[in-house]
Amino acid sequence: MKTSSRVPGSRIRTINSGQVRPGGDYVVYWMTAARRLTWNFALQHAVNHAQDLGKPLIVLEALRCGYPWASDRLHAFVMHGMADHAARAPNLPISYYPYVEPEIGAGRGFLAELAGRACAVVTDDYPAFFYPRMLRAAARIPARLEAVDSNGILPMRAADRVFPTAYAFRRFLQSELPRHLAEPPRADPLDGLRLPQLSALPPPLTARWPVADIDGLAKPEKTLRKLPIDHAVPMVPYLGGTCAAEARLETFIDLHLDDYAHRRNVLAEEGTSRLSPYLHFGHLSSHQILARVLSHEGWEPDMLSSEARGKRSGWWGLSESAEGFLDQLVTWRELGFNMCWQRDDYEDYESLPDWALKTLGEHSGDPRPHLYTVKELESAETHDPLWNAAQVQLVREGRIHNYLRMLWGKKILEWSESPLMALEAMIELNNKFAVDGRDPSSTSGIFWSLGRYDRAWGPERPIFGKVRYMSSENTARKLRVEEYVRRYEA
Repeated sequence: MKTSSRVPGSRIRTINSGQVRPGGDYVVYWMTAARRLTWNFALQHAVNHAQDLGKPLIVLEALRCGYPWASDRLHAFVMHGMADHAARAPNLPISYYPYVEPEIGAGRGFLAELAGRACAVVTDDYPAFFYPRMLRAAARIPARLEAVDSNGILPMRAADRVFPTAYAFRRFLQSELPRHLAEPPRADPLDGLRLPQLSALPPPLTARWPVADIDGLAKPEKTLRKLPIDHAVPMVPYLGGTCAAEARLETFIDLHLDDYAHRRNVLAEEGTSRLSPYLHFGHLSSHQILARVLSHEGWEPDMLSSEARGKRSGWWGLSESAEGFLDQLVTWRELGFNMCWQRDDYEDYESLPDWALKTLGEHSGDPRPHLYTVKELESAETHDPLWNAAQVQLVREGRIHNYLRMLWGKKILEWSESPLMALEAMIELNNKFAVDGRDPSSTSGIFWSLGRYDRAWGPERPIFGKVRYMSSENTARKLRVEEYVRRYEA
């Protein structure tokens, strides 16, 4: 795949009426969602501005502490990535500015002050969580503000409608994606770059908003204790950041991709990619993953099928395992982004398809054999050992095995007083504990439990109505669960 230094126009949005100011002192890349220095369209676009204007480039990566579900777990994962960048920055032709907010509101005004002397500000275009609100608030800065979509293989705005099923979206992808495959980001937009350098950042900025200490980023435990975040949700037993993400990618490609089709649902083995936390925090690009898979498979563009039939396998011309993995990476992951950027209510109960709302409403008064509060669910205090094991894995590791994540949601629907309360419980537990929560993809998984991207199923059942049913008993018949349950006994 050839790369161009220019970012496709379909990925760039102008947020305010500000103009590019050639007389400014520097260009700013405000890194918020694509937290990486490689395979990053937004960074590439900021580099282009700096080169065109002959100005220094500042990369601002800030971490606020007032976001919902802020915790040691989520903060540490981001800080590990900041440590990677800070370690690399002295050898780069940019000024890297990591900032960790010490208390809620302390970072207010930082971007506006930095933008006051900027030629232009480039940031990430991410459609979920608090990012759209933050972007609207940032539109008041005096410099031109542009948001760049680095989320997926398909530019979000290449599709102008919400697709109701993965099949429908896959058909669209298979007709639309080939031309976008020819427009990947540069693997390293900083490689060989020559720009003027700032001798120092403006002193008023560094006095009020001090640069984060690299040792405190790499080993964040002491820093975390001082912050007003949730300390009851501890760090996970694996690192965040691009270095860890790329190591995990190489392990998956070298050891697990070839068996992915057969091992992805083996609970006791490491058959899944475990890349979703790194994708969520932007430590790894889907383009980088795709390029690595295609290289491993010896793929050439003429191997693509010319037929857009929406089939899950066969279109790429790859092995069964690679096709299955890319269907998760591209179809299912980007299906969530397709909805999020177009519908502000993507996380509301009423956004479910009409058939699901109807059938769940008809069965909302059905007796529930078991009812659990959110606290009981969080503590894995149910009668179901397999569900408890999945919840313990979520609390302990910040993830649930992919197959059990579906069962996890279905049982919460069964054990809640109403479908709306089930949704609220799923969102709370997922966003609080899952490292890849608060994301269009994980939101899709939650809503799939309630019928989104699915169809009506029979026979009609109590509580579920025509929504697809799953049970721990059926799961135990399909998968070997004993070792998994022993590993994660509460």
